[in-house]
Amino acid sequence: MGYKSNITRASRLSVAPMMDWTDRHCRYMHRLFSQETLLYTEMVTSPALVRGGAVHLLDHDVSEHPVALQLGGSDPDELAEAARIGAQAGYDEINLNVGCPSDRVQSGCFGAVLMEQPALVAKSVAAMRRAVDVDVTVKCRIGVDDQNPAEVLPEFLAQIVGAGCERVTIHARKAWLQGLSPKENRDIPPLDYDIVHRMKGLFPNLHISVNGGITSLDQAEAFLDAGLDGVMIGRSAYHNPTDILAQADRRIYGTAQDTTPEDVVAQMLPYIDAHLDQGGRLNQITRHMMGLFAGRTGARVWRRTLSEQASRPGADRQVLLEALDAMQTLAEAQEAL
Repeated sequence: MGYKSNITRASRLSVAPMMDWTDRHCRYMHRLFSQETLLYTEMVTSPALVRGGAVHLLDHDVSEHPVALQLGGSDPDELAEAARIGAQAGYDEINLNVGCPSDRVQSGCFGAVLMEQPALVAKSVAAMRRAVDVDVTVKCRIGVDDQNPAEVLPEFLAQIVGAGCERVTIHARKAWLQGLSPKENRDIPPLDYDIVHRMKGLFPNLHISVNGGITSLDQAEAFLDAGLDGVMIGRSAYHNPTDILAQADRRIYGTAQDTTPEDVVAQMLPYIDAHLDQGGRLNQITRHMMGLFAGRTGARVWRRTLSEQASRPGADRQVLLEALDAMQTLAEAQEAL
């Protein structure tokens, strides 16, 4: 199977890029749950890479592949150079953020505000594609503010397809650039999955993934069965990775067996040891592990133990072992009742 078919296959299910969440430690853990799912970095701005030289933001473990770098920016030449740096660092895909609604992003004239400038997005995509051999993709909204998605989204997609974009992820909500916080923009604008399906009808050769409000593999399978090419899940994959990712390889890709959170904890221990040996802190990793046992007996004990002990000086793998032991003790006690 070649590179192109590999990355296309992986994008049937992906974990959304999420600021402050999908860092390298989070991605390493997610990969232990699923060997197949496409993973994304947090958004990295092209000025940070090109002008700031912040190449440490591209650090990742080889086990994370397939993994995509999401870039934020609006200068085609700078984005092309950032894409080149990202591809050179080994990323399998370069994704352009045209969906983030934060004030900081707007002031830099990138993110969701670019929905109003499809020609600039297309120019950026074309420049990035000339700079790299890996896929250049776009993550966008259905529109912003008072735009009519039925009018602007087809035009937006036509422009980026004309520039050579072959895969796009559509967050099925508008972004309100004024009046709503980034958090509110993830919840308040109504979801419109129908328009995403309509876009697939208009652009049958464009690989379209849907994002926004998806909380289960049942939903993901329904979207795939209905003809969409991929599904991107964000907060649910982060807060409850076991429910989303542990069954993904079997249910979405037809490979492998389910993974247990206990398996993942055991496999994280050597990674944690190496991180601590390099001067890192335990809570830099365990903050991403809070939801491993969500819904299980003792999940609260697990979270409390990590939150209270992982930030203490000298905290090491023993914190996780103690948390697992406390969970097991509680579960056995409840079974005995």
